[in-house]
Amino acid sequence: MSLLRVEALSKKFGGLNAVEDLSFDIQPGAVHSIIGPNGAGKTTLLNLLSGVYRPSAGRIGFGEHDLTGRAPHEFAAHGIARTFQNLQVFFNMSALENVMVGRHLHERCGIVSALLRSPRQSRAERACREEAAEIMRFVGLHNYLSAAADAMPYGALKRLEIARALATAPKLMLLDEPAAGLNPTEALELDDLIVRLSGRGVTVVLVEHNMRLVMGVSDHILVLDYGRKLAEGPAATVRNDPKVIEAYLGSAIAHDGSYGNAIASAVAVAVEMHR
Repeated sequence: MSLLRVEALSKKFGGLNAVEDLSFDIQPGAVHSIIGPNGAGKTTLLNLLSGVYRPSAGRIGFGEHDLTGRAPHEFAAHGIARTFQNLQVFFNMSALENVMVGRHLHERCGIVSALLRSPRQSRAERACREEAAEIMRFVGLHNYLSAAADAMPYGALKRLEIARALATAPKLMLLDEPAAGLNPTEALELDDLIVRLSGRGVTVVLVEHNMRLVMGVSDHILVLDYGRKLAEGPAATVRNDPKVIEAYLGSAIAHDGSYGNAIASAVAVAVEMHR
């Protein structure tokens, strides 16, 4: 059974069709990547899948639930978490407190207990802090357990967002360009983290321009072009699809047979140039 089902999904902004008649399934326990040239509708799609945008048409099913048109907190409550292309970190809080924020959906103490500092509240806060620290260790932030968020380097902040999303105990995690701005070493470490997330039972949907990362971790790839599905399938199939090569490199190059297999590998270079 599919974890996520997208049926004829569309999103219009005035006369612009940012996402148009898009249908696909996300299988549980795998790493799914969404790629495409700039302006293809990738981030718009993630905004639809997390409730930030309401669709103009179509349906979003998650497990047995219809989440079409629901608010973002309802998507989160059902087990969908996300990170953002641009950092969304609480810089006036510590790194650990940022991750603890992600646990709020699972806390059962109310405002009265918090104000009175009841024993139950104290126990819950201690458990939340310990869980947040364990998540930080899992994503490789063990050196920042006592750090202020505004004192952390950029690469660590990217991991902090993933840790906060993981703290919501998601079934599905949407990662919007997590490798953007990372150096090669940090990108390799992110590769390992995504694989470990999948091994932990979290289904991952990755929007990313780093094709080396995408091809290395993906079980399934969806290619968008102008908001529509261009291709879909395993990495080896997608990277050799003539339509994909044309979308990235242009029809003149894509139809020149003299390039052979080199054209397919050039998709990675082309995407980096689009950044």
